[in-house]
Order: sequence, then C-alpha cells, then structure tokens
Amino acid sequence: MAWIVDVRAREILDSRGQPTVEAEVVLDTDHVGRAAVPSGASCGSHEAWELRDGDPVRFGGKGVRQAVHHIEETIRPALVDMSALDQRAIDQKLIQLDGTPNKSQLGANAILAVSLATARAAAAALGLPLYRYLGGVSPYRLPVPLLNILNGGKHADNALDVQEFMIAPVGASSFQEAIEWASRVTSTLKELLKSQGFSTNVGDEGGFAPNLRDNAEALELLLLAIEKAGFVPGKDLVLALDVAATEWYDPETRRYRRFKSTGETLTTEQMIRLWEGWVRSYPLFSLEDPLAEEDWEGWAALTQAVGAHVQLVGDDLFVTHPMRLRQGIRSGVANAILIKLNQIGTLTETLDVIDMAHRAGYRTIISHRSGETEDTFIADLAVATNAGQIKTGALARTERVAKYNQLLRIEAELGEVATYGLQ
Repeated sequence: MAWIVDVRAREILDSRGQPTVEAEVVLDTDHVGRAAVPSGASCGSHEAWELRDGDPVRFGGKGVRQAVHHIEETIRPALVDMSALDQRAIDQKLIQLDGTPNKSQLGANAILAVSLATARAAAAALGLPLYRYLGGVSPYRLPVPLLNILNGGKHADNALDVQEFMIAPVGASSFQEAIEWASRVTSTLKELLKSQGFSTNVGDEGGFAPNLRDNAEALELLLLAIEKAGFVPGKDLVLALDVAATEWYDPETRRYRRFKSTGETLTTEQMIRLWEGWVRSYPLFSLEDPLAEEDWEGWAALTQAVGAHVQLVGDDLFVTHPMRLRQGIRSGVANAILIKLNQIGTLTETLDVIDMAHRAGYRTIISHRSGETEDTFIADLAVATNAGQIKTGALARTERVAKYNQLLRIEAELGEVATYGLQ
C-alpha cells in the first residue's frame, strides 16, 4: 500500500542563494520522494504564508529552520502509517495540522514540500512517471513555453516597469522545435544588445536585463530579434507580458505609477487605454496582471474591452486560490489563471483550482517562481493537467533549463502520441 514510514526535511538554497525547504517522504517499499519549494519576488497579498525564521543573524532573517522543525516534529508523526497513494487524505491532514486559512502555523513552504514529495514517492512506488501518476492515461500535450527573455520590474535593476517580456513559439510543431526557435531568438537578441552597447547580464529568471529607455523599446527590440532570427512575429512567435501591476498601484490614491521609467501616474481608465493601444500595436498574445490585484472593477472593464483579443492572466489577482478564482469567474474577470503551487500550498488544492479553471473555460499556465530550485515538478504538472502553457524563465540558469529538459524527456517518452500547443 506504499505506507509512509518517515518524513525528513532540510534547509537548502534557491537560485537567489536564499534558504528554502526540501522534504523527503520514505515509504515501506523503500521508495523515496523528494521535493523542494520555490519563492517569489513579487507576491500577491493573498498567497499562502511562507514561513521564515526572522533571525537577522542567519540569512538576514530568511532562514527556514522553523519550517524544517515543523516537518520533523509535527508533520512526520501525523503522516507515518498513512498511505502515500491517497494524496487528498495526505493534503487534508496537512491542512488540518496547520489549522489556519493561509497555512501560517506550519508554513506553506513546509506543507508544500511534503505534499509534493509524497506524490513523487507514490509515483515511484507504482513505477510510473510523475506526469502519468498525476494525470492518468490522458496526458499527452506538451505546453507552449512563455520564455522570459527581457526582465524588468522587481526582477531587474533597470528602467523597465513591466516585470517580464516573454516570447511564445506558438507556431512550432513540437516542444523540441519550440525550444530550438526560442534559442535562436535568444541568441539573436543577445547579439542585438551587444551591438547596441547594452549589457547582456541576466535577471533572476535568466532573461536579459538591459537598461533600455522604456517598455516600448523593449517590445520593438523583441520584434526585431524575432525577425532577424528568421521568424514572423504574430505567426511563428508572439509576445507575452507580466506587468505585475500591483507593484505600480497606490491603494490610497487608487492610481498607478510607472515607478521605474517616466514616473507618471495613471488612472485605471488610462491603464485600460494603454493596454488597448498595445494590443492593437503589437502581436501581444498574453497580458499577466495588467491591473492591480484588488482592482476588480478595472479588471472587469479591461476584460470587456480586450478579452476577446488577448489572454488576460490573473496571477496576483487569483493567487491559485479557489475563492478568488470563483469570484473572477462570476464577475467575468480575466480569461486565464497562472498556477503556482506555493501560492495555495498543497498539490490537491492546486489540482482542484486547475479543474475549476478548465470547467469555466479559463486557460491555465503552470508557473515557476523567481527564486527557484532544480526541482522539475512543474514540468510534469504541466503535462499531467494538459495545461497547454508553462512559464519557467529563459533558456539560461540551470534551475530554469532543468524544467525545459524534463519536458524534452517527457516528449521523447510519449513519442508519436505527444502533441504540442495551447489548451
């Protein structure tokens, strides 16, 4: 029955050199599942609680020894002798042990690490690939990658307000071809930046972080790179943005401030007109968090204005939470949701939110965080749920490339039954 006999945890480092939690679940079959959790830079206020030690002597207060202690002293005794094959029961037990709405007692980082490690252990015990264990016999679709190749906002020290400028190879025939195309565009962009005297240093997620004049220059540069690489913008590759507009928003004045470029302030109506103009002017496929997380009226108006022409993704808006997604569905807000495991804190809750989104006709994008590890769980999750899209950074930095490599392995394993493309 794959009974749990031990649960272990340790403090490891993420891609920013900050502590994070890694857990291992050991079964009576001698199979072991291991998982490490990521951490975000720009976080929605409604996300599950990431427990940090707060001791300034260690890692500036960002240590996670307390979360590790909770796994070893509270979670381990409760899970021993439970079946790893009953993921929902495991996750319900973890939620019950914590007893808070946002998992602040034990820490979502402690809970999620154990939840994911349990799934890995169960898959190993059954001799199944993780994506097959999570999704059954139906997974076959490889996701379109949204590759963050220019960084701004909180992810880079430059003058770009928009946090992520991405390319999506929607015209490719396979995931492997999509990665080849993205690599060509990335290499071309690097040469363009060099030729214009810009730095080719990279940000947290592997994208370049040049000090461009403004957001429009970044968009034009991406289009030029796509064309010079031999592709047609809007057909072979399209553009996607993560605005992270909550970072622009002042709730007291109810205005948005372009905090890194011009400094001008905008009303919600002016923001909507801004995005309408960009959708008309550029081959924009996706806008993530183009308005603040509590600007529900603005979101509804924006969805009405451009929702038929562009993917409107709620990240900080929905934070992978069923109550907020349900509110969005009822209000006609957005048409897609970003899925981040650590925003909600357990695998089961994440799968339930994905199912809710699909039933409502919302697209789903499985996503990494800016502070990542070499863990590739989200690659398997994207295939298991037939999500159709994945966000996991640029083709740089091993913690990002690891996810792409896992997807390449899955595509090869699926062989002729593998398909590629949007949901």
